[in-house]
Amino acid sequence: MKKLILVSALSLCSINVFAEVAVIINPSNASSVDADTIKKIYLGKSKSFSNGDKVNPINQDGTSVADEFNDKVVGKSSSQLNAYWSKLVFTGKGTPPEKLTSDQAVIDFVAANGNAIGYVDSAKVTDKVKVIATF
Repeated sequence: MKKLILVSALSLCSINVFAEVAVIINPSNASSVDADTIKKIYLGKSKSFSNGDKVNPINQDGTSVADEFNDKVVGKSSSQLNAYWSKLVFTGKGTPPEKLTSDQAVIDFVAANGNAIGYVDSAKVTDKVKVIATF
């Protein structure tokens, strides 16, 4: 019985570890964005959507979703990404994406801004935004 409870508890904990991250944009945005473009946007190497409109990327600050996104999409840990942006800011070559503190804050921002792109836990997505990729 103790083993069953332990296995159940570990299973519940591991569900969060493997949560999918959904990349979202405003529903009025008709741009197509692939995984490589998303990575370039979040590294400051791409500044516009496929239709030429300026992109406004939004990061999450210190959340497990941010860690998952950085690992799966950007290919860097949070500390590596902070170091990367610190170097660009110091040399005057870039400005990091604005950071918000929750999935709901990102959804609200993206829903209110036609040129925004963000990411949230896929289980939190609402009809206020459009999912363009999941990781």
